[in-house]
Amino acid sequence: MLRKERYDRFVAHFAMKQPDAETELHYSNPFQLLMAVILSAQCTDKRINQVTPALFQRFPTPEHLAEATPDLVFDYIRSVSYPNNKSKHLVGMAKMLVEDFNGEVPSDVTQLQKLPGVGRKTANVIASVVYHAPAMAVDTHVFRVANRIGLTTGKTPLAVEKDLVKNLPEDIIHIAHHWLILHGRYVCVARSPKCGICEITGFCKYFQKTEKQAKKISEPDMTDKK
Repeated sequence: MLRKERYDRFVAHFAMKQPDAETELHYSNPFQLLMAVILSAQCTDKRINQVTPALFQRFPTPEHLAEATPDLVFDYIRSVSYPNNKSKHLVGMAKMLVEDFNGEVPSDVTQLQKLPGVGRKTANVIASVVYHAPAMAVDTHVFRVANRIGLTTGKTPLAVEKDLVKNLPEDIIHIAHHWLILHGRYVCVARSPKCGICEITGFCKYFQKTEKQAKKISEPDMTDKK
């Protein structure tokens, strides 16, 4: 199967099955999403959603958070991964928003990456989710699923990102990010992908490869042994 056909079938399937796919992080405005995404690094969305309500209430604006100390923020996020670093990043991010961006979350990926705690992946999430920019955030789910399906053979997150942005229709890149994440989170899981309930095995390179290998193993050896 040619890669173009694989992309076409991928888009057709998920556009029909999950037309409104979105992030599972809870937020009400761009600033809240930025805080949540910074916190979500190497942590589950479920955990972040348990932590952020109190955090959002205590620090509703960049100005409020910029006036806080990392120690104070730490008390609200102590149950997430790497709370010490993340509390410093949150305060630093808020200060820069206030001082350099008039308290507004920028839409440009390059500008976003200037903020403490914001790498390329986080910047792409904000740009795509908030501003529907054609940006593709590549986390472990996106990297794994895109390679398994056969949408890319990229060996690095950046290579995968470039392949996906190049081959997906520009107007659906921001939602395709969620298709890949959700499929990886609930079906194409890391250790034991649930191929038995997967609806895209018809164009999945990983499934076709494993099926071929299984068939080869199960077939009897018909060679004439003398």
